[in-house]
Amino acid sequence: MNYKFWQKKTDANKKKKTKTREWVDAIVFAVVAATIIRVFFIEAYTIPSGSMERSLLIGDFLFVSKVNYGARIPMTPVAFPFAHHTMPLTTSTKAYWDGVQWKYHRLPGLSDVKRNDVVVFNFPEGDTVAVEDQVSNYYDLKRQFGREAVNSRFTIISRPVDKRENFIKRCIGISGDVISMKNGVANVNGKDEPLKSTGMMPYRLIFKTMDFNYSALDEFKLDLGNNPAIAPNTYVVNISPEMADELRALDFVKSVNMDAATSAEIEAGGVFPHDPKRVWNRDNFGPIKIPAKGWTVKIDSNTMPLYYRAIRTYEGNKVEQKGNDWYINDKIATSYTFKMNYFWMMGDNRHNSADSRYWGFVPEDHIVGKALFIWMSWDSEASFLHKIRWSRLLRGIH
Repeated sequence: MNYKFWQKKTDANKKKKTKTREWVDAIVFAVVAATIIRVFFIEAYTIPSGSMERSLLIGDFLFVSKVNYGARIPMTPVAFPFAHHTMPLTTSTKAYWDGVQWKYHRLPGLSDVKRNDVVVFNFPEGDTVAVEDQVSNYYDLKRQFGREAVNSRFTIISRPVDKRENFIKRCIGISGDVISMKNGVANVNGKDEPLKSTGMMPYRLIFKTMDFNYSALDEFKLDLGNNPAIAPNTYVVNISPEMADELRALDFVKSVNMDAATSAEIEAGGVFPHDPKRVWNRDNFGPIKIPAKGWTVKIDSNTMPLYYRAIRTYEGNKVEQKGNDWYINDKIATSYTFKMNYFWMMGDNRHNSADSRYWGFVPEDHIVGKALFIWMSWDSEASFLHKIRWSRLLRGIH
């Protein structure tokens, strides 16, 4: 790279680059170009869990657009290239320096986040991590064992917003929506939103008889051998509404009905907002109003369990309760006006997804991008010749 481009070159001052210098220049250019593309345009992700089945399968490789919602300016700009929060081959070595932190800004996008978009975002409760048990949510550990026990047992670290784990879910509700769920069916603004054909829920499958050709069930992949009966001829299987309809059409099937939790059942570990006064579970909760920028909420004992974390952690306020009064930034407060938009995210595989039902709202500054299409799909459990799921290649995500 010639930094004295204004000077006229002569044969005397011309110097041929060495091979090493050429390689260094090429590598630097490639890293810078790739980083710009990943940050501002498009980035590749892989699906590690089944929380979005059957929309997205384990082993799907997909491209996520940063342009649709507007690229987020890096909030932690000093970082090791191509590493997210931890250096490769380590469990706790930071791949970034948090000595420089920029405020949240986003470039103009093509659209806002819409209902039913499949969105990649930073895990909201990923701000605190137990290094020796990063699979578990720190706040779940704290609720189960107590803060002092967890902090004494594990090495606890904090992570900035853009260095928290990446999650992918479907946006069920946008800012300003009122969301609830009854008997496994989501309701948004008073309208039921049943699962689409790609979503999964447990269904109670009852056979008329067990004397039938089991190969008729191969296409459903029910694996009844490893899924014990809960009653004579009765199984609970995780399937989509479309699969349930197909099973009902079989002459040896008696009935197929959704097996959602009842409103009286208590969820192990609890669900958002982990309020003893709200006896909710993953299939029955709400109504909850999703905060919107500029919306003012009345502050009292009923609303604060829902919005405390958003006000304190996501929007950076000092929040204290003194007696029956709430103080925000050392001033008594009876209301609060939100500075950001929020969203409600849920997995399509409803009973196998850690989502907003457990940790609440996703702030707009946590939004990474919109999932566009699958460019590769790899089935690690299939035989060698069937590892690639050819039918999923270049499939759009809806």
